[in-house]
Amino acid sequence: MSSFLSSSIGKKLIMSLSGLFLVLFLLVHLILNSFLMFDSTGELFNAGAHFMAMPVIRFGLQPVLFGGFIVHIIYAIILTLQNQKARPQKYASQNLGNSSTWSSRNMFVLGGLVLVFIVMHLMHFFVPMQITGEVPMKMVDGVEIHDGAALVKALFTTGTFGIVYTCIYVLGAVLLGLHLAHGFWSSFQSIGMSNIIWRARLERAGYIYAIFIAGGFTIIPLYLHFFA
Repeated sequence: MSSFLSSSIGKKLIMSLSGLFLVLFLLVHLILNSFLMFDSTGELFNAGAHFMAMPVIRFGLQPVLFGGFIVHIIYAIILTLQNQKARPQKYASQNLGNSSTWSSRNMFVLGGLVLVFIVMHLMHFFVPMQITGEVPMKMVDGVEIHDGAALVKALFTTGTFGIVYTCIYVLGAVLLGLHLAHGFWSSFQSIGMSNIIWRARLERAGYIYAIFIAGGFTIIPLYLHFFA
């Protein structure tokens, strides 16, 4: 087993499984964030954020989530370095335009840019809400919870910073979509769904999912900036 996991195929399998786990998380995260558009009071979003901060989630699922991110990043770096070592000739000197997509040839770069976006997201949302507690509190049904909705709206609507932050967030959503467009079906291919019929289907599903996630994470900040 250890020899398999240390092999190139084993490493791709681990990165693919961690990627699929993160794909599922993105869908849940998008659903939670969409509450900001369907409830102007912010109570629905705050209730969801409060649930995510409960001990069973915070100390149970969140470490698993962070572990998934770390594993995905580490194995992406390892496989990229291995591929570069095995193929010293750079893509730029090859005519690959007809045999692969731009996103598939730049997955590592896209992943790095998405990582920068995630770090920014954690600094402005996760850290204030679940670590430092620098978020206004409000009473809901006799329970004091963080007013995360107020924090989110302020970030996207406060003057020049709100404009810049909205643009950066939209850019991050687009980069995430490009990363998912290849990563979605590639992950399934790495776990064995690699025949011609299933690859075509998974490629289409990957594009649809990427557009859905990128579109969702684009619409939310634009809605908050212009209509909140």
